[in-house]
Amino acid sequence: MGAHGYIIENFQKAYAGKGEFADSQRERILQWRREPAIVRLEKPTNPARARELGYKAKQGFVIARVRVRKGSGHKTRPNKGRRPKRMGVLKLKRSISKQRIAEERAARRFSNLEVLNSYYVGEDGQHIWYEVIMVDPYHPVILSDREVNWIINHRGRAFRGLTSAGKKGRGLRKKGKGTEKIRPSIRANQRKGK
Repeated sequence: MGAHGYIIENFQKAYAGKGEFADSQRERILQWRREPAIVRLEKPTNPARARELGYKAKQGFVIARVRVRKGSGHKTRPNKGRRPKRMGVLKLKRSISKQRIAEERAARRFSNLEVLNSYYVGEDGQHIWYEVIMVDPYHPVILSDREVNWIINHRGRAFRGLTSAGKKGRGLRKKGKGTEKIRPSIRANQRKGK
């Protein structure tokens, strides 16, 4: 196994609270709690995972760490009369994943950049952290890179569910009865069958 494999293995152990890097992961999370919800970084925390998802250590690539609150959606309790069952406060499930929420928040904060992908970096009892890989689509280095310059024609990827987490949430990774994929979506495919 190469260096890339060892890095990924060590991070997986650290996330699980095992191995020699578990203490450093705990210290990292203690530090992240004191930071703002969205932080721009110089380099990725997990470089091997970032490289797998398309990150390159060159101009035009930006990494942001985003904190998302755990648990279901939050709504303020109504102050007018109704029975508790009809308050609409408890058991509110989010319609999109926390990873997609993190990508959308990063896209709103850095509106001139485009979200390429994101990955998990840690969690505690209250929050979960993701690192979002973003690209400046009009940077000269990105424009000249054939592997990445396709992103110029794909604006608003995070909001349209075109990232990896977005496609997973839309059900585009699940397979049908045979080996064919269910596209464009599960609901549309069900309508076609009728």
